[in-house]
Amino acid sequence: VVSAAQAEEVLASAAAVLAPGAVVILCSTVPPSAAKALSEGLKCKGLLFVDAPVSGGVVKAADGALTIMAGGDREAMAKARSVLEAMSQNLYHVGLAGDGSSVKMVNQLLAGVHIATAAETMAFGAKLGLRTRQLFEMVRHSAGKSWMFDNRVPNMLDEAYLPAKSQLNIFVKDLAIVLNEAQHLVFP
Repeated sequence: VVSAAQAEEVLASAAAVLAPGAVVILCSTVPPSAAKALSEGLKCKGLLFVDAPVSGGVVKAADGALTIMAGGDREAMAKARSVLEAMSQNLYHVGLAGDGSSVKMVNQLLAGVHIATAAETMAFGAKLGLRTRQLFEMVRHSAGKSWMFDNRVPNMLDEAYLPAKSQLNIFVKDLAIVLNEAQHLVFP
């Protein structure tokens, strides 16, 4: 389930067969408003909801080492905690439904900036005539490094370059959520 519409469709069917008091955990990246609406809809059916987007990708998921930004009320979190802890290395309860998605948006904005900047940085270095592998090593041991730089640039330097480890359409969807939500806010 990668979108709010897909989550709504799946949960509409699932809600009909879940016992009252069951907790639904949504790990997809969806707009905070969608997470709040799903929570309210499930609450009306006697179900609990935890908005729990994840960071770490397939590799960390397989190792149970994700970072989870969870939003849900105390009862929902109490019921979901053992499952979330089993999936994560870092579990943060950040507030109510929608708050997990808000934290994930901030994370995705930074991730997107870091990926784009890493690619631009390496292209700039190549155009300056620098040895890109050496440049990579120097930057990753300097203040300009980031996790995305360390993780993505080696693939960019590989002659048998394979595009990103995460799906591009997911990345574009996540940044569209950031843009859409940011358009409703006013800040300096």
